[in-house]
Amino acid sequence: MQAVATKMKVIIPLALFVIIALLYIHFRRISDTLIVMLSLPFSLVGGIWLIYLLGYNTSVAVYIGFIALAGLAAETGVVMIMYLNSAKKQREINNQLQSDADLKEAIIEGAVDRVRPKIMTVATTILALLPVMLGHGVGSEVMQRIAAPMVGGLITSTFLTLVIVPSLYYIVHRNKDKII
Repeated sequence: MQAVATKMKVIIPLALFVIIALLYIHFRRISDTLIVMLSLPFSLVGGIWLIYLLGYNTSVAVYIGFIALAGLAAETGVVMIMYLNSAKKQREINNQLQSDADLKEAIIEGAVDRVRPKIMTVATTILALLPVMLGHGVGSEVMQRIAAPMVGGLITSTFLTLVIVPSLYYIVHRNKDKII
């Protein structure tokens, strides 16, 4: 376990760096990259809660589950930012983005467009992971510890992506000329 802990001290920061690099390459903006990265700790909270409630100790499998959760949370954050950018850009093209109120409407429009796909994605992923979490047999103990952080994290990630990411987006883009 000590050898694995030492390797995880390298692997986890490396995974986070790769996620940041890919986000920056995709968005070409540090502000949108930071919004997605700031959302990751909130999504990890659900995984931590479920691990605690199930009485699991930290292990390699749990760490792998958290790394997978970070990827899923980053993906859903990226899709939300893409929808928000699209709604904002459409309003700019139509010359309908003249005030903070217009920006707020564009963000609401973009976020509302994302509710159904987000709920469907989370529901299908959780439904796919439930047999893994509830299964018994060879290897089930390891697989349960990989799936648990993902299930718990997806629940909190849903709230995060639908509420907190648009809020952060509004704060950053409202003050875009002043801050970034």
